[in-house]
Amino acid sequence: MNRTARAFWVSSPGEGNIREIALPEAAEGDVLVRSLYSGVSRGTETLVFRGGVPQSQHAAMRAPFQEGEFPAPVKYGYLNVGLVEEGPAELVGRTVFCLYPHQTRYVVPASAVTVVPDTVPAARAILAGTVETAVNALWDAAPLVGDRIAVVGGGMVGCSVAALLARFPGVRLQLVDADPSRVEVAKALGVGFASPEEALGACDLVVHASATEQGLTRSLDLLTAEGTVLELSWYGDRQISLPLGEAFHSRRLVLRSSQVGTVSPARRASRTYADRLALALELLADPALDALITGESAFAELAEVMPKLASGEIPALCHRVRYADTP
Repeated sequence: MNRTARAFWVSSPGEGNIREIALPEAAEGDVLVRSLYSGVSRGTETLVFRGGVPQSQHAAMRAPFQEGEFPAPVKYGYLNVGLVEEGPAELVGRTVFCLYPHQTRYVVPASAVTVVPDTVPAARAILAGTVETAVNALWDAAPLVGDRIAVVGGGMVGCSVAALLARFPGVRLQLVDADPSRVEVAKALGVGFASPEEALGACDLVVHASATEQGLTRSLDLLTAEGTVLELSWYGDRQISLPLGEAFHSRRLVLRSSQVGTVSPARRASRTYADRLALALELLADPALDALITGESAFAELAEVMPKLASGEIPALCHRVRYADTP
């Protein structure tokens, strides 16, 4: 078998290229995976592509199989679905999800891959990492039956959260975004949609995922007394200001963060990352989640596509990268 692979690297902020690399031999307990699809999460990955990861967050922002250092050159990514070609007998021939960058083939420990259920198409399974983030957020938020909820920010994470909340009984739910084109995504997910100006207030819970100062301010506005904003946005190296005077204290509002990699022991002490990812993959059996994949290109085109994703020239939630036509 050919022991080389091709990988996408951010060569300098705003520029990328595809490099040929040598693959290590798979040791006992490793798997060799041939990529079928990978996903570009427009928020985090385009931040990395632009060189916007602040120095203080270089360690926290490392992807599990990242090579190189921020800002560049760096090989970055974490939404990969592939076919196991070598490894333990129970995994060979299985479709798996892995937190691996954009690369045609790769070798990782078998413990780093999660088998994709037969009910989930490989092309949809790239969403597992983001749906896992949504699962984590809802474990932190702990919504209740009948809550009045808004999700502010119709990006990939916000839409994933809204898709899961749509399954909660009795909730009043709106996806709130300034981009009117998001109404079609909301409709596909079975979720109500509103512009920031028209969003319904008196919310018990607002999940904020717009990564804008205006979005977070509006999230606080939408709360009922003693309501909670769960902050999911990643602001990179930007500083924001908030109106924490006015009625913030008298209304006893709560602003709390959710961390993508860990869950509070007080919330789900016994649940591991593997538990969350397995649950996310089960939830991806719902074909409505295909609405989160808004474009596709071949791996060979990625160096040309990434700048367009970063600039917004190609509007996207999750952009799918296809490897089937890549040697």
